[in-house]
Amino acid sequence: MRWFRSAFVLASWCVCCSAAVAAGSTVADSYFDASGRDDVLTGGVKLIAVQTPQGPFHVWTKRVGNNPRIKVLLLHGGPGMTHEYFEAFDSYFPRAGIEYYYYDQLGSAYSDQPDEPTLWELPRFVEEVEQVRKALKLDKSNFYLLGHSWGGMLALEYALKYQQNLKALIISNMVPSIPAYSRYAQDVLMPAMDQKALAEIKRLEAAGKYDDPRYDELLMQNFYIYHVLRMPPDQWPDPLLRSLNKINKQIYVPMQGPSELGTSGKLVKWDRVADLPRITVPTLAVGARYDTMEPAQMQRIASGVKKGRYLFCPNGSHFDLYDDQGVYMTGVVQFIADVDAGRF
Repeated sequence: MRWFRSAFVLASWCVCCSAAVAAGSTVADSYFDASGRDDVLTGGVKLIAVQTPQGPFHVWTKRVGNNPRIKVLLLHGGPGMTHEYFEAFDSYFPRAGIEYYYYDQLGSAYSDQPDEPTLWELPRFVEEVEQVRKALKLDKSNFYLLGHSWGGMLALEYALKYQQNLKALIISNMVPSIPAYSRYAQDVLMPAMDQKALAEIKRLEAAGKYDDPRYDELLMQNFYIYHVLRMPPDQWPDPLLRSLNKINKQIYVPMQGPSELGTSGKLVKWDRVADLPRITVPTLAVGARYDTMEPAQMQRIASGVKKGRYLFCPNGSHFDLYDDQGVYMTGVVQFIADVDAGRF
């Protein structure tokens, strides 16, 4: 068994050492050191009590890694999806020494799911994020906020109110204007679709048949595999499928609307283009060529804030963290490293 022990020691040393070097640590296993943490028993999981106008509820979070200088809070999309599709970061963030937090927003899978329609408002979600930040003890010396899709909108709104608590901001695959998003779908994406399929999609939408299997089939074959995730449906990654299968439509539909081709819910008039110059923290905007959202609008975030950078994924779509993963992860990790090193 000597060979087994030697191989185990060598493998453990390599994993710890690579993370430690990237994090600037002097001790090889510092990234995995959970001493002094109050979440050791649960492997990093912490249920956080949040106060709302409808009373207290709990949201689910999970810490991975240990780096006092770099702590990334992940805001998932939807609204009403789950943290699970972010599991792709497990292949990259530990190696870079990045401490990060999975988080299911209120109403999403692992968190409480109250039947309280009045809670599904953007300003309340912003206050929820602030309560989570305080509970996790994140501050302007280490707090990186990464939001994808709806999470990017939430991250932008959070920064406009609480950027004094941020070290840096990452807005992934989100535009600064929902009217611009809807125009792009109407003027660019839909005309490029198979028009016979689009007509049938529109007929099903007009009849309110959003749960009809045919509606999903048409969208998958004519829209999703081109603009949501550019992979054959049978190859869609398990973390993303788990997240999609758990989406809370009691949140998604009132806020986004039932149609996948544009927005018609509460967020339909949301527009923060004029407010972008107010954001002064280092900001990375991520866009992709084939996204459901116009790349130029995502680039507009980077040019509109005071300290912006744009990461373009030439082969990616809305979930470019999967279909253009190398470009996406390299760019995100590099941005975090540059901010941490004072190079940004």
